[in-house]
Amino acid sequence: MNSASTTTLATLSQFPLFECLNEEEKRRLDAMSEYKIKPKFSYIYLPDEPSETIYFLAKGMIKIATHSDDGKEVIKSLFQPLAMFGELGIIGETKRQDFAQALREEVHVYMLKVDDLKKLMRSNFQLCDKVMALFGNRLIRAETKLESLIFKDARTRIVEFIKDSVARSGMKIGFEMLLKHSLTHQDIANITCTSRQTVTLVLNELRKSDLIYFNRGKILVRDMAKLA
Repeated sequence: MNSASTTTLATLSQFPLFECLNEEEKRRLDAMSEYKIKPKFSYIYLPDEPSETIYFLAKGMIKIATHSDDGKEVIKSLFQPLAMFGELGIIGETKRQDFAQALREEVHVYMLKVDDLKKLMRSNFQLCDKVMALFGNRLIRAETKLESLIFKDARTRIVEFIKDSVARSGMKIGFEMLLKHSLTHQDIANITCTSRQTVTLVLNELRKSDLIYFNRGKILVRDMAKLA
């Protein structure tokens, strides 16, 4: 096994989805996968392209989004390293309905054909269970987001997005939590179905109340319990 293959195998082994694979299955995964680096702001896939490839994010951050009838971008999901995305081909999607785009830094992805992942799933039932659990978790998050849009106001949606992002990806610094991200105010607006102006107003209000501090690419939450 050459050094490049060893590096690929070591990286893929870090993905929680593949923890259940044995060494032979990991070698098969390595042989099946293709590695690519995509520039910042580039598209990984676009609507109407065949849904025949699944992606595993090793570095960077990507958004899954669509456009409404009036051309407004709506961000459905954000993914950070060690996440799988573009997986709907597993459950029957034939053409992409959304687009996947890198944010403000280049992304490193491993690409795997849907049919190849299905082969692994057929030989490893733990992997099958993990994939199904992933679909279930994403469905729950989608339903939670829908309920938020129906029942909660713009400010609450923005605050809850910050709290959820910090809880999932933040770093504890003393009593504070630091979130490093690649999002613009417009991105946050597109995720929370608000406007850029509303996001700016809410963030400034939270900063004036000394609940958060923010600058380009960072949000520091002073006290998670008080952020409301």
